[in-house]
Amino acid sequence: MADATDTPQQRDWRDTVFLPKTDFPMKAGLAAKEPAILAKWESEDLYGTLRKARAGRERFILHDGPPYANGDIHMGHAMNKVLKDIIVRSQTLMGKDAPYVPGWDCHGLPIEWKVEEAYRAKKQNKDEVPVAQFRAECRAYADRWVDTQRQQFKRLGVMGDWDDPYLTMKFDAEAAIVGEILKFAETGQVYRGAKPVMWSPVEKTALAEAEVEYEDITSTQIDVAFEIVESAIPELVGAHAVIWTTTPWTIPVNQALAYGPDVEYSLFELKTGAVDSEPTLAAYAGKRFLVATPLVASFLERIGSKWDNSDAVEMELKGFMLAGTIARHPMHEKGGFFAKPRPFLPGDFVTTDAGTGLVHMSPDHGEDDFLLCKAHGIDPVFAVEGDGRYRADWAWMGGNPLSVINPKLNAPEGPICSDLREVGALLASGSFQHSYPHSWRSKAKVIFRCTPQWFIAMDKPIAAEIDAVEGRALSEADAALGAHASTALSTNGAGLAGGNGDEGSAGNTVRPEPVEGRAANMTSNGPTLRELAMDAIEQTRWVPEKARNRIGAMVSGRPDWVISRQRAWGVPIALYVDKDGKYLNDPAVNARIVEAFKAGGADAWFTADHDVLLGDHAGKGWEPVNDILDVWFDSGSTHAFTIEARYGEGVRANLYLEGSDQHRGWFQSSLLESCGTRGRAPYDAVLTHGFALDGQGRKMSKSLGNVVDPLKIINESGADILRLWVASTDYFEDVRIGKEVLAGTSDAYRKLRNTFRYMLGALDGFTDEERVAAADMPELERYVLHLLAKLDAELKSAADAFEFNRYARALTDFANADLSAFFFDIRKDVLYCDAPTSLTRRAYRTTLDILFHALVCYAAPILCFTAEEVWGTRYPDAGSVHLTEWPEVDGLWMDEGLAANWEDLRRLRLAVSAEIEPKRKAKEIGSSLQAKVAIGTPERPAATPSELAELFIVSDVQLETTDTTTVAVTITDWHKCGRCWRHLPEVTEDGALCDRCDGAVHG
Repeated sequence: MADATDTPQQRDWRDTVFLPKTDFPMKAGLAAKEPAILAKWESEDLYGTLRKARAGRERFILHDGPPYANGDIHMGHAMNKVLKDIIVRSQTLMGKDAPYVPGWDCHGLPIEWKVEEAYRAKKQNKDEVPVAQFRAECRAYADRWVDTQRQQFKRLGVMGDWDDPYLTMKFDAEAAIVGEILKFAETGQVYRGAKPVMWSPVEKTALAEAEVEYEDITSTQIDVAFEIVESAIPELVGAHAVIWTTTPWTIPVNQALAYGPDVEYSLFELKTGAVDSEPTLAAYAGKRFLVATPLVASFLERIGSKWDNSDAVEMELKGFMLAGTIARHPMHEKGGFFAKPRPFLPGDFVTTDAGTGLVHMSPDHGEDDFLLCKAHGIDPVFAVEGDGRYRADWAWMGGNPLSVINPKLNAPEGPICSDLREVGALLASGSFQHSYPHSWRSKAKVIFRCTPQWFIAMDKPIAAEIDAVEGRALSEADAALGAHASTALSTNGAGLAGGNGDEGSAGNTVRPEPVEGRAANMTSNGPTLRELAMDAIEQTRWVPEKARNRIGAMVSGRPDWVISRQRAWGVPIALYVDKDGKYLNDPAVNARIVEAFKAGGADAWFTADHDVLLGDHAGKGWEPVNDILDVWFDSGSTHAFTIEARYGEGVRANLYLEGSDQHRGWFQSSLLESCGTRGRAPYDAVLTHGFALDGQGRKMSKSLGNVVDPLKIINESGADILRLWVASTDYFEDVRIGKEVLAGTSDAYRKLRNTFRYMLGALDGFTDEERVAAADMPELERYVLHLLAKLDAELKSAADAFEFNRYARALTDFANADLSAFFFDIRKDVLYCDAPTSLTRRAYRTTLDILFHALVCYAAPILCFTAEEVWGTRYPDAGSVHLTEWPEVDGLWMDEGLAANWEDLRRLRLAVSAEIEPKRKAKEIGSSLQAKVAIGTPERPAATPSELAELFIVSDVQLETTDTTTVAVTITDWHKCGRCWRHLPEVTEDGALCDRCDGAVHG
């Protein structure tokens, strides 16, 4: 009992209550604190310490896909790097040796373009700059941005070997890259040929599929008449075959017409009566036209005729009957190239979806066109130069100053349409809206352009060994390149699709047939690169699983890999060729090339004494190839000079992780490179994530003004907010970020931080002497330990599945629902008011200690800074939390029977709270401690009335057996304890002490 002098009116018991004590602030101030934590990690070499601590453990390697070193990081970078860091930290937490070597892609168009911009600003021509100077400027530019991005990635909390990253422009990397392409050459997989690729006239280079984006444009659509001059069907002679295209600029290089063998065509005459009221059609009156039957009506609509042709169809025929038919080019009077016959060729790709069902063929400017014409002995003519203009000696359009992508050239009033109109071949012209490929870098339209290039064969059996000298001669197409063929060798990392812009083509990618003689003296009919890659796809784990089908479809349908480009900055295709196009394949020469690259980098090729490198082959007519390797080959080779070089030959990455666009980019180039040189994938698993969109689900762009800058978020709110957002999203799909989204993330963060703050305060002064064994704890504590064991299993499962949205949700739900709103709420009375020797209080604090160690470790991979701050607050001399390992959870804590009872009690608690809350709002009672609860239940709860009162945080609980569960709440008439504020029967008047508090205060 209280002393006689301690009357309720005289005594304030607050100084006797054991309130939580901690210096850990609720206000995070992350933007200011995080840099100091980063500096501490760096000064203590946390990454190096971890490598030593985990040496000899099972290794987990997440291989970093290299971003381009050409600008400040954006939200996509931040999302990608944070997700990688969360995975690496979680694997480290689970006891594995999980090194992380960041890397950068330092070659290629994005960097070269930026350097060129500086020359353009000074009105200088980059092509007039010495190649050594230009390459040095590219190297310096990349180096500057590597340093900038390195600091920005570190600021995100990404832990890795930042002092020794891999760079594709390091000498050892460039030597490894050239060594990898020479391996392809040695096994006969490299050849030189020509085919159309996507070409940027602005950047004067071919582009990889991954460097192209599609935008809606308005083009000029035209219907053009080709007069038929020969046919096995006499009625066709003199009629006009009609083609439709949205690329008028391809008409000057037309060489054939394609028909669908199974398509039905109509030959009909445009009657005079149809044009009486339409003077513009008068010139066409009486002419006969050949159009696919299903498309006649749409053709007539385009030319402006309202004529009913039902009684004017001369004949209908199947497409295969057009075999042997020949037309002439509308500009045939110009002679030369234009006077040659234009044969009708059968094309399975021709459809009746749109157009006229007849497709004009320009093998220079379409994949389908090229393959069909090649099969019939028709070669490209290379009329369009690398800058997009017709070459000066071209008979019709030569010398025209406009690029073929210039709308003025293709407009209805432009030179092409005007000339066609003048000879009576232009039947109609108008506007047509459609999607069209553009360069991702310059935003300019690209064209399909045929150029000679270097390829890696997809369908040629890989030779086990080849002759030491003989390489592969030029293909038939190479021999026919002609004097005006561009010497540019281009790149297209993911293949091509579509034709020259003509509708009526299905646009399917058609793989070229394997060309004989790619390597001499093959001794094995081994698997093809495509077969190896498809098998590797099946052997790889894809997360999410649907990614397997996506990359499988891409690899199964892609054409040969174009590995060359006409640029200056990158790794050259270091081969020697003779006058016949054969490349030298001598392992001794190749070894000297690699050693030269190790000593001087790729620049060594451009300054080399080639006679020294050639050795015995010097003076025998071998010339160096100066074309640059596709940048995707560079990044596809990173496994060789990063993973194998650091961890041993044959070692491959456990995981590759990038955005979903990399199925056609890095994932695929790495797969093909490794399969071509090692016969397997370079990775065990691949994870793909979506893209970061704005808060309304739109793609971020400067023009829309909706770009969310990760650096701004870090500077204002801290990196941990951004990290929690990444972990909380369903990143396998596209995700949104904006003010509202970040506000929700910040709220979730504050709740987690408050959980840690409470535990730190509640554990003030806790020692091992206070600890209670789990078996001796009250049921509530044992139930919470059961929940912790379940959480532990769920988090391990989520981490193994790389599902950190599930991980983050489970962690935050546990902290909010199971701890803050339940366990902490119930036990705060025990913490504050029980005597320090109380078993319940000791058990509670023991459980809090277990929870603290578990939760701070669980949170560390995501909230890397906050977890460090929490850990350091309690253990300032214990080192980093990131040196700890996954908490040990006793399997005996799992008790499903106990858990089932407590789940019932929690549901009953919710029912009681639902009855109390309206009375509190109506001010019928004050706190829940004033409530007296009568409960009727069919089955008696697994707790005594006093235990239920403690669970519900009420004064008293009365139980009775009823058919259904009922809850009635009234106000108690018991007095309030002056210390714990509970209303209890032994308290004689408000402010007096209950028995428990009296014992705690006075012993």
